Amino acid sequence: MTQPFQLPDFYVPYPARLNPHLEEARTHTKQWARDFAMLEGSGVWEESDLDSHDYALLCSYTHPDCDAEALSLVTDWYVWVFFFDDHFLETFKRSQDRDGAKAYLDRLAAFMPMDLADGFPEPTNPVEAGLADLWRRTVPSMSADWRERFSLSTKNLLDESMWELANIDIGRVANPLEYIEMRRKVGGAPWSAGLVEYVAGEVPARVAHARPLGVLRDAFSDAVHIRNDLFSYEREVTDEGELSNAVLVLETFLGCTTQEAAEVSNDLLTSRLQQFEQTALCELPKLFADFALEPAEIAAVLAYTKGLQDWQSGGHEWHMVSSRYMNKEARATAPLTLPFLPSGPGTSALDLRSVFTRRSLELRRRSFTHVPFERTGPSVIPEIYMPHPLRLSPHLAHAREESVAWARRTGLLEPQPGDPGSAIWTEEKLRGYDFALCSAGLDPDATPAELALNACWLTWGTYGDDYYPVAFSRTKDLAAAKAATARLVALLPVDHAEQPQPVTAMERGLADLWVRTSAAMPAEQRTEFRATVVEMLESWLWEVDNAVHHRIPDPVDYAEMRRRTFGSHLTMYLCRIGHEGRGVPEEIYASGTIRSLENAVADAACLINDIYSYQKEVEFEGEVHNHILVTRNFFDIGYPEALHICHSLMTRRTEEFEHIVATQLPLLYADWKLDAEARASLDTYVQELRDWHAGVLNWHAKCRRYRPEDLRRSDGGLAAAVLGPGFGMAAARLSPGRPGRQEAS
Repeated sequence: MTQPFQLPDFYVPYPARLNPHLEEARTHTKQWARDFAMLEGSGVWEESDLDSHDYALLCSYTHPDCDAEALSLVTDWYVWVFFFDDHFLETFKRSQDRDGAKAYLDRLAAFMPMDLADGFPEPTNPVEAGLADLWRRTVPSMSADWRERFSLSTKNLLDESMWELANIDIGRVANPLEYIEMRRKVGGAPWSAGLVEYVAGEVPARVAHARPLGVLRDAFSDAVHIRNDLFSYEREVTDEGELSNAVLVLETFLGCTTQEAAEVSNDLLTSRLQQFEQTALCELPKLFADFALEPAEIAAVLAYTKGLQDWQSGGHEWHMVSSRYMNKEARATAPLTLPFLPSGPGTSALDLRSVFTRRSLELRRRSFTHVPFERTGPSVIPEIYMPHPLRLSPHLAHAREESVAWARRTGLLEPQPGDPGSAIWTEEKLRGYDFALCSAGLDPDATPAELALNACWLTWGTYGDDYYPVAFSRTKDLAAAKAATARLVALLPVDHAEQPQPVTAMERGLADLWVRTSAAMPAEQRTEFRATVVEMLESWLWEVDNAVHHRIPDPVDYAEMRRRTFGSHLTMYLCRIGHEGRGVPEEIYASGTIRSLENAVADAACLINDIYSYQKEVEFEGEVHNHILVTRNFFDIGYPEALHICHSLMTRRTEEFEHIVATQLPLLYADWKLDAEARASLDTYVQELRDWHAGVLNWHAKCRRYRPEDLRRSDGGLAAAVLGPGFGMAAARLSPGRPGRQEAS
């Protein structure tokens, strides 16, 4: 039978290498699978299936440097996870038995105790028995932090199979952002990254959750999953009726042919690999310095990074030869080398055609050669799908005056001594921006005091979002930006400790807002709220870093960071304040369902902003951070086509929000057995997210910030005189004394 598409030319920058203990792992893992009843009589596999899949070959390619014992253990893990996947398909997906699937998955967490002394339940099937054995053999050499992280990724891998089951049940194909998000949970690559730590080196706990390590893991995961989807399209989509496949997702979303969707999928795979490289080369060194890592800790992080790199190349080679996948028409690896390149054992798979593919070179070139301040013309605003009715607070007028008066008191409307970057707003501009109007839509049921406080947060956050590009991005001064950010973070004590003396207008504003907002919060809630503020501050540093490298971001990294730069999590958390003690466990807010709900509406709102602000950001500010520009760069298309894609994605994310509310929230309520009070509280939160979404759109349509006539006003603009030597360094030189006082330099 003819393949549904021709496999594209893959970007494979590193050669695959083979572990010398392959045959030992093959022999061991076959016996292990038989001992745990995964072969004859299981109803899932025969010995011939295991032989043809050859997971020992996969692990020998993906872990080329480990010893025989570690290779055999890791191979057993992969046999187990693939057996689980096929067992779940045969037992629950084909029959659509959701209740049985949930009961089956709920039991598996008990087979991953943090302390082995707690023991295991009695296994009732091969999946449970195999997991107990693997956990017992793996965790003694790993830290408690790794055990917690790996058990969570394993639980996600197992539990989110319910998401795939639900989508097959209703015949629904996910949108691209939804798919990337959920595939990380069901696809297994974050779980594989945990095993890389076991084999190569455990990441120090104090940096395990830092952005660079998270990006390495996520970029690795996305590339692994998209590669797998390209090779498995025929089996999954054609034979099994699967809807969770990147090629199918893009084919459906873009309305293109299967071959075109395969090429776009491969471009996204390439982009994620290039993001991995950018992070490893540019962000890791700064992480080492920022956390003052010891040499042994640095070595562990680098070994882990190399382990992910080995996995990527080895996984590709395995897909090329495994009988499980569509690879008959794939271009075989035929080494094309040059005299100065390394040769000898372990380098035969290096193929320069896989390193210098035309599409990968073009994608990298476009990302670094954008010409800023290009003439765009006015932003085109299409009809935006908004299913949520707008409600406005009756206290709007009060919040308007209070927020403007607050901005005046804190100094946001006046140039600050020694800080020329602060000369960006006037009172006239602020009144035109009308952040109180936004607050009135985001939280229409707020009291007058709550609404005014919300408007002040929006005022401060947008001032910071305007200030960082002017003060730091244009001067490419990341050091000054980090110094300013560190001072802002210091103004957010969790334990009500005395704040440092604020110096700049931004510092005075944040210090005031933090005290007013967090004073009555319990410590745990204050910690959570602080994290949303810090997340936004650090995302502004990410934007400065991209400006330093003059780099248009990778589309996935941009979408995920855009939620942070927009302050989505911060403003959504403000909506949740007041729900405490109403029967909603915090685990509910951390659940995949609520996170998906929040991310869907956040992305829709961010796309609204980027559609309205396109001319402002690209033509007038020379920005590289805009969904439409990122889409133009990735697809190499014009503004109208990129706008159409962004508009479609915005609509699909809004529809996803409605889908989650209609189909997944009731399941969440039932699974957690929530009482009427807790359900009412969550229903209220969902309504607040609807208000948040409608309020964002209403504000963009009515404020005086994005129209061509607003952009060409000369009042309050940044004087050319401030763009001299030292511009942007004021925040790094200010002492903690009174405003305007500076240290000698």
